[in-house]
Amino acid sequence: GWTAAHHAGFTHAVQVDADGQHDLNDLPRLVALAEQTPGAVVTGIPIYDSSVPRSRYYGRYLTHVWVWINTLSLEIRDSMCGFRVYPLAETLAVWNSVRVSRRMAFDTDILVRLWWRGVPLRQLPTRVTYPRDGVSNFDLLWDNVRITGMHARLCCGMLLRLPWLLPRLLARNLKRQRPESVA
Repeated sequence: GWTAAHHAGFTHAVQVDADGQHDLNDLPRLVALAEQTPGAVVTGIPIYDSSVPRSRYYGRYLTHVWVWINTLSLEIRDSMCGFRVYPLAETLAVWNSVRVSRRMAFDTDILVRLWWRGVPLRQLPTRVTYPRDGVSNFDLLWDNVRITGMHARLCCGMLLRLPWLLPRLLARNLKRQRPESVA
């Protein structure tokens, strides 16, 4: 779909998970942020209500920690949110050059790989509600196996990228420590 959209002249693609969790009233804000920063991937940061299953809420932190390790950064606050706007040229460059995970591991895998390539990231808080009779496509066994494999591949990828990631990390830390100059 991304390739067809790109060939048709579209510059961006919107992703919304099909399970009804995301507040579509936030879509105009998501798109507006993408318009302000056209080369960036824009992703939601979930704000959960009381409907979130505790196992899912806390289980996500395993992935959060691995993403922070694999990027050597805390910048990606939630890599699993399926409410995003992707810049197609940058995303297709990743998609066409490496094997990106499918199913539930996709969101994290593509976001980390875009981050590794230096694609800017913008994040927008968005409400997430688990519908009372919602249907999940999460396969407890096989999706966890896929996610574990993805984290192993990303960890190996991070180790191979250390010569590039460490200077990037140092540059970001130095930039934060320097006071802004006032003219």
